[in-house]
Amino acid sequence: MQSGLPLLLFLVFLRGLGESLGFRICAFNVQSFGDSKSSNVKVMHTLIRILSRCDVSLLQEVRDSKVKAIPRLLGVLNRYDEKCHYDYVASERLGRTESYMEQYVFVYRTDTVKVLDQYQYPDTEEGDEDAFSREPFVVRFQAPETVIGEFVLIPQHTTPTNATKEIDKLYDVFLEVKKRWKVENVMFLGDFNIACGFVAKKNRKNIRLITQPNFFWLINDQEDTTVRESTSCAYDRIVVHGESFLKAIVPYSAKPFKFDAMFHLTEEQALDVSDHYPVEVELKARRLRSSAPRQSQRHAALPTVCVLLLSVLSGSTVQ
Repeated sequence: MQSGLPLLLFLVFLRGLGESLGFRICAFNVQSFGDSKSSNVKVMHTLIRILSRCDVSLLQEVRDSKVKAIPRLLGVLNRYDEKCHYDYVASERLGRTESYMEQYVFVYRTDTVKVLDQYQYPDTEEGDEDAFSREPFVVRFQAPETVIGEFVLIPQHTTPTNATKEIDKLYDVFLEVKKRWKVENVMFLGDFNIACGFVAKKNRKNIRLITQPNFFWLINDQEDTTVRESTSCAYDRIVVHGESFLKAIVPYSAKPFKFDAMFHLTEEQALDVSDHYPVEVELKARRLRSSAPRQSQRHAALPTVCVLLLSVLSGSTVQ
């Protein structure tokens, strides 16, 4: 029994290394991120540690009316991760009342991904105008180091009381994007509020993103994307369209990132950042990305670790 253990450990190590070479896409409801939260040093430190893990990050609930919070965030992020450069694209301020407006913001690493195109979904379909509280801000990306190459991200932060309709309406957004850019590789991501009673199971038959073929939900109902110990809800989701996109995903990489456990934060400290966990997924890479700082230390140690593990497998010792 024990003779197979070193081989198993070696394979687990290689599998973990292989997954780390992927291109990471994240979506994070940062819960009313504006001037006040961006002035909190501890919150910003945690936030940039989260964002520096990702090649593309969708931020939701950005309430930056003074246009200070996001530039401040990018400034700190670029100083923190000096080997890379981060930029962003943002939607217009969205919402039905002037007193509560949000933006979608995509923060991305310019060395691994490029913005090809973008547009604000108009939400003016005749007979169904203003279906979204915060209509999607659609962005087309090119990531040359990934297997898939190009893809479109469609964000959505639904209103809980209208979540069923808004998630269903994303299918119409998909059809328009497909016609506009002649694309199939589309990912939907964000705080869908499709859990804990906001979308009844009997109503899921009315959501075309669920009933139509070739849409794959990568975050399942059993996940918990909330920080509070008293709740367990899979509000935040990632959905991809098409077999080719699904095959370009690193298996089992879609999950919440539980930053409180990773960074040893109390629940109170984590809630200062957000009441949501980010959700993330990795795309398979074409080749080893040795330039990525978040992977460089692991890569540097690879030869030594491999020698040690292989010596265990062969029964020899390393002097």
